[in-house]
Amino acid sequence: MIAAIAVIVMLAIIGARSAQSRRRTGRLKERFGPEYERTVSGADGRKAAEDELEARESKRERLDIVPLSPEKRDQYADEWQTVQTAFVDNPSGAVEDADRLVTQVMRERGYPLDDFDQRAADISVDHPDVVANYRAAHGIYLSQEGGDVGTEEQRRAFVHYRALFAELLDTDGQPRDRAHQEARA
Repeated sequence: MIAAIAVIVMLAIIGARSAQSRRRTGRLKERFGPEYERTVSGADGRKAAEDELEARESKRERLDIVPLSPEKRDQYADEWQTVQTAFVDNPSGAVEDADRLVTQVMRERGYPLDDFDQRAADISVDHPDVVANYRAAHGIYLSQEGGDVGTEEQRRAFVHYRALFAELLDTDGQPRDRAHQEARA
């Protein structure tokens, strides 16, 4: 009888832990979207990946990420339009300027700018749907420094930067003006 009760208690504990693990996985998958799968595929197992994602969340909670003022938002949207217009005549310069402008907005919002991998990890908490774009764009930006990137890849990098840029400006889900809407286009 005591052995049967012990087995039932052990099964209940295992069941509770399993349910807790499934809830954790579900919550992280929902929060991080495609970034969840990317992190799992690059980690030493699901638990290690989930621990990393939770560490990102914890770090993000300690950061003081602030929205841009309407004036700054408009200023950056105008700068983006200038960079976007320059793409026609100087794609590599525009990609470089897009990288610089995204980094500048991140700094203004309060994201730490340690190294690129850490920036991408920090951004993944608030913008999991576009962090892959940011990584791809930055990879193309770095490749173009070696001179082996064509205009189509530069265009793709620019589009990727634009997706993150628009999310960084759009802190409340409502575009402010025509320039802001064009930066999102």
